[in-house]
Amino acid sequence: MITWAPVAPGVIARGDSPEAISERPYTTAKQYYVYILTNKANTVLYTGVTGDLKRRAYEHREALIEGFTKRYKATRLAYYEVFDGPSAAIQREKQIKAGSRAKKMELIDSMNPRWRDLYEDI
Repeated sequence: MITWAPVAPGVIARGDSPEAISERPYTTAKQYYVYILTNKANTVLYTGVTGDLKRRAYEHREALIEGFTKRYKATRLAYYEVFDGPSAAIQREKQIKAGSRAKKMELIDSMNPRWRDLYEDI
């Protein structure tokens, strides 16, 4: 069972109408993201957490940081979740990392069944 974080006030969720967005009170709370990257062949899965998904996904795409994603060319954003604070995001990252590859694939399939690169959507 997938647990999604509720949409917080001032947060724009995929599929929101302009009316729904304008009715939410503004908040300055920082959002955090748990994300899963894959490579072109979908044979590698990398789970991470960040406070700036667009920047972090760009760093992975451009191989700007040494490590696993650069070595295995995990540059495609396959999945992400949004959280209101770092503690919840880190806890969820640990939960996903502790799961099997099959569970991670199931998670991606639930949000992104065609496994397309979500980078342009963020």
